[in-house]
Amino acid sequence: MAISSKKIKRRISIRKRIRGIVNGTVQRPRLTVFRSNKQIYAQLIDDVAGHTLVAASSAEKGIAEKKVTKIEQAKLVGTLVAEKAKAAGIETVVFDRNGYLYHGRVKSLAEAAREGGLKF
Repeated sequence: MAISSKKIKRRISIRKRIRGIVNGTVQRPRLTVFRSNKQIYAQLIDDVAGHTLVAASSAEKGIAEKKVTKIEQAKLVGTLVAEKAKAAGIETVVFDRNGYLYHGRVKSLAEAAREGGLKF
C-alpha cells in the first residue's frame, strides 16, 4: 500500500501544478483524461461555469463490446470525444493529462483526438 499511496500523492501534486496553468473556457474547454486499470475516460470541461460539455469513455456500448487492447480502446475514446466535440461545435481544446505521463494510453487518446479534428 505504501507504494501506491506514494504514486497517488505524486500524481495529485502534479495534477495541482498542471491545473494552476490549464483552465478551460466555453470557447476552448479543457480535455481531461482519467484512466483506471480497466477503463479510460475523457471529458471536455468548461471551468468557468463548472460544467462538463462532452464526455466519452471506454465503458460506452460501441467501445466496450470490442475486444481490443487498452491502447486501442484509448484511441477509440479519443476519436469518439473528437466526434462529440465537433457535433457540439468545439474545435480547439486545452489538454489536461491529469498528472499522468504523456505515454501509452494517454498519448494514444490525445493523438486520436487530434486526428479526429481537435486542435491543441
